[in-house]
Amino acid sequence: MGGWAIAVHGGAGVDPDLPRERQEEARNLLTRCLNIGISALRSSLPAIDVVELVVRELETDPLFNSGRGSALTEKATVEMEASIMDGPGRRCGAVSGITTVKNPVSLARLVMEKSPHSYLAFSGAEEFAKQQGVETVDNSYFITEDNLGMLKLAKEANSILFDYRIPLESCGAAVENPQLQMNGLPISVYAPETVGCVVVDSQGHCAAATSTGGLMNKMMGRIGDSPLIGAGTYACDLCGVSCTGEGEAIIRGTLARDVAAVMEYKGLGLQEAVDYVIRNRLDGGGKAGLIAVSSKGEVACAFNSVGMFRGCATEDGFMEVGIW
Repeated sequence: MGGWAIAVHGGAGVDPDLPRERQEEARNLLTRCLNIGISALRSSLPAIDVVELVVRELETDPLFNSGRGSALTEKATVEMEASIMDGPGRRCGAVSGITTVKNPVSLARLVMEKSPHSYLAFSGAEEFAKQQGVETVDNSYFITEDNLGMLKLAKEANSILFDYRIPLESCGAAVENPQLQMNGLPISVYAPETVGCVVVDSQGHCAAATSTGGLMNKMMGRIGDSPLIGAGTYACDLCGVSCTGEGEAIIRGTLARDVAAVMEYKGLGLQEAVDYVIRNRLDGGGKAGLIAVSSKGEVACAFNSVGMFRGCATEDGFMEVGIW
């Protein structure tokens, strides 16, 4: 075993003209989350505890699209989703359609540990949250002024996928000249955001967690890749993976599971597997990225979008935070 390693992400798909101050905000948040994870790993917390801890921090800060600051549905509400997976035994839990739970990733873990199921959604998930006594807030807690402005622009363009970190002044040109598609339909601005964390602890145990508010101006009831085990999240005895990007393409490619599969069946190393999956498993021009760790203490990332908010660290002192 090569010691512990951790990686975090705040979403793939970055506006190339993102203002420098917002870039710095993102770097600072990723650095803070990495340091939280590093401290926990140095204290010998197991991987599953660390991924939950870090994603909770990302959900609480409104900078990225998860928890507070989540993208809004077509009805100007928030429907969040999250999943978590523990490599040993491949235990997992997931939730969708969350409207009041302050930290969806923790509810996903409770589904894993306190229910006979792996996935709960909408009213069933909310009822389970009440039974478990988790912290809840009004749906308005998750809604920011930035996202309300983005939703207005998205509705005017009859489109989806605006993100609040895209400068408002740049959206008009994108609306007039849509160049991208999702599932064959034109979209105006593609900037999906999700948060995630992958960890291998000093025992060689891997875990992964992913959380998101989904797409801006999405249809009510839409479920993306983030809560789908094997698509947005996966962990086993070989690796832990968290994905971000075009959910529909990630689902079709079962992206997270494929990393583990090519490691197991093709004998690829972690970075080779990550690169292979991003290069070969995103059909239809899908844009995505992922972070991964291996049971050997390796860490890797890859993306085919303009950028991906990410950071990683290893026990030997390596630490890096990047966007482009």
